[in-house]
Amino acid sequence: MPSPADAFLAEMLPRQISAERAIHDGDAGPRDTTWSHADPVSLFGAWLPVRTGWADVSEAFKRVAAQFSESREYRFEVVAAGASGDLAYTVGFEHSTVSVNGELKTYTLRATHVYRREDGEWKIVHRHADRPPDEPEPGETLTGTHSRYAR
Repeated sequence: MPSPADAFLAEMLPRQISAERAIHDGDAGPRDTTWSHADPVSLFGAWLPVRTGWADVSEAFKRVAAQFSESREYRFEVVAAGASGDLAYTVGFEHSTVSVNGELKTYTLRATHVYRREDGEWKIVHRHADRPPDEPEPGETLTGTHSRYAR
């Protein structure tokens, strides 16, 4: 029998990864389906100010999607995950190669998600993503100290 964390990951990660690939191609719709529409929800985005409440969070998704196109890679590297009852979390790295406002960029974000089970289905209720401290800005060359993130 799988652990609660393994069962959670098997159910949620394929949906979440599919939604993230879609937003990196300019479509926020699938991301909306993986998120709770019941407050409280919050977004601490990598490029946006803090957003709270479903109305603000969903508007932020549309703004982000409008900047993305031509996704070449999206990969979520899970570092840690857990689930207990109706709450779960993931911590990991998101590796992306995508056109941002018409310019191809490759970057890594640290991403933490919190999930809540609603009516038997896992939904994201919080996301915090930022660039790792030693990750160069998109377009900069990776050098020796950044080898962990070499692509």
